[in-house]
Amino acid sequence: MKGKFIAFEGCEGAGKSTQMRLLSETMQKRGIAHVVTREPGGGPISEAIRKIILDGKNAAMTDECEALLYAAARAQHLADVVLPALGRGETVLCDRYIFSSFAYQGYGRGLSLEFLRQINAYAIAACMPDCTLFLDIPPARAFERKHGRDENDRIETAGEAFHRRVYEGYHALLGAYAPQLVAVDCSGTKYETSARIAALLEARGLLG
Repeated sequence: MKGKFIAFEGCEGAGKSTQMRLLSETMQKRGIAHVVTREPGGGPISEAIRKIILDGKNAAMTDECEALLYAAARAQHLADVVLPALGRGETVLCDRYIFSSFAYQGYGRGLSLEFLRQINAYAIAACMPDCTLFLDIPPARAFERKHGRDENDRIETAGEAFHRRVYEGYHALLGAYAPQLVAVDCSGTKYETSARIAALLEARGLLG
C-alpha cells in the first residue's frame, strides 16, 4: 500500500516545524505510521548539501548554483527517505518540497520557473505530495514571531524585498496549483492553526 505524502511550505519563521510536530503528535495518538523529514536535508548527503546552501560564508554562490544544489539534495532525499517510507505505506511529513524552489529561486531570485521545473523533473515525475500546506503568514510577522533573522543563514538574511517576493510568489502558486497547494490561515494560536490543518487533512482522507 502506498503511503501518503504531506508537505509544509511557508516563509521563514512561518511555524512549519511547530505545526509538523503537532501533526506528528496527532498521528502518533491515532497510531498512524509516519516519518518527519525536511528539505534540504533528511539524509547524510542531503544534509551536507544543506550546510553548503545555508552557510552565510557562501555569499558568492550564484542563484543557478543554489537552485541546482536544492534539486540535487531533493533527488537524494527522495531516494534515501521519502520513497522508501511511502513504499512501506507510511505517511511522510516534509518541511518544504518543490514549491519552495518555485517560490524562493523562482519568484525570490528571479530564475525561470521552466528552468526550475527542468532541473527538478526527476522529483516532479517520481513523487509529488498528496497535499502541500502553505502556512500563510507575511514574512515581517513571521520574523517577528521567531525573534528576528538568523544572521548565519544565507536565505534568512537575503533582505526584506526578497522575502516579500517569496511570499507573493507563494500566492501566485496557490492560484496555479490549487487544490494541490492550499493556504492555511495562521492568524490564530499554534493550536488553532493545528486544528485547521487536521480538519483539512481529515477532509481529504489523509489522516487515517
